[in-house]
Amino acid sequence: MDGMSGPHVIRGSVLLPEAELVWRFSRSSGPGGQHVNTTDTAVELRFDLARTGALPEVWKRRALERLAGRLTDGIVTVRASEHRSQWRNREAAAVRLAALLAEATAPPPRPRRPTRIPRGINERRLREKKQRSQTKRGRSPKDWD
Repeated sequence: MDGMSGPHVIRGSVLLPEAELVWRFSRSSGPGGQHVNTTDTAVELRFDLARTGALPEVWKRRALERLAGRLTDGIVTVRASEHRSQWRNREAAAVRLAALLAEATAPPPRPRRPTRIPRGINERRLREKKQRSQTKRGRSPKDWD
């Protein structure tokens, strides 16, 4: 992804419109020397999931359900402050938001269909068990009959 120029693709042809992304910048804690006290490098990215028109309805419902715990009034917030440059933090936040939404909108896994164990395999297992028990029995000094 090259900076803030392109939209943020979630999956397929679905992308987040730049107009619906709300950016906030603040001073970051952590390394940076005196520079850190003067520049707003920490990034907070907000996206109104409840009111967006960018996502298909099904995806939106799914995401609202799955992200219920981390939404505030239907808004999802992502923070990034690990880089020393605001630009790189913007990148990180955008990537994080796209990944979060991609995961939250993914279709549920297909239910598992139980498979039957072929009879031959089961019989072979029982035969091998019997064989093993005979082997171990033969090692014992006792007379088993």
